[in-house]
Amino acid sequence: MALSTKTPARQATDSPSPRPGSLLSELTNGKSLSLASTKAPGASLSKDLFAVQKRKSWDKSVEARCDFAWKPRLVPRAGVWFISLWQKSVKGRTLTEIKQDEAEIAHFAEAISEMIIDLLGRNLAQADWAIITTPKRRHKVHNFASLICIEIHKRLQIPFIEDVAICKSKERINAVFELNAMPPQTNLIVFDDFVTTGSTLKSMDQLLKPLNKNLLFIAGINNKL
Repeated sequence: MALSTKTPARQATDSPSPRPGSLLSELTNGKSLSLASTKAPGASLSKDLFAVQKRKSWDKSVEARCDFAWKPRLVPRAGVWFISLWQKSVKGRTLTEIKQDEAEIAHFAEAISEMIIDLLGRNLAQADWAIITTPKRRHKVHNFASLICIEIHKRLQIPFIEDVAICKSKERINAVFELNAMPPQTNLIVFDDFVTTGSTLKSMDQLLKPLNKNLLFIAGINNKL
């Protein structure tokens, strides 16, 4: 099915790089330390080679980014197919900046809603559809994906069923989800704001497919180049 190529209302703040890039910095070969001091005999070394090193702060300059260029894609990952609207990029806003910006909730909701309408039509309320999201892991109160789903619910007039699945494990890969609330609808849009490995969507698929649910997986940002 062909996806719309129209540009959303919000314009990208940074132009995408014309060449494919990598967010991983090149590793440089460290120079070997010589214990032979250039100082006079008996002088102490300037550094304690056995001192406990302090942990460096997180370098946000290498954090994943998105420039919000319109790039809808059908992506296979971890045994699940999902549709993403935007793509990880070299330039643009960091994912942390995106999640911390309240304006991005409406931005995501508007763009995702338009894509869903392009895919499925406007009469979803009469077609037994609901929208759900993946389990809340770190941000259980002000959850970015859940807030977006609430706005999509308002725009499309389909139910948003919160906390369908829960996860008691702290592992992000191959985590096992448990059913917390059974959706009465047969057709479910499973939304996630960012998808990297696809393991979260796979766990949702393994939980809900045996319950005879039809699943459409949609992501805001495909977090892989």
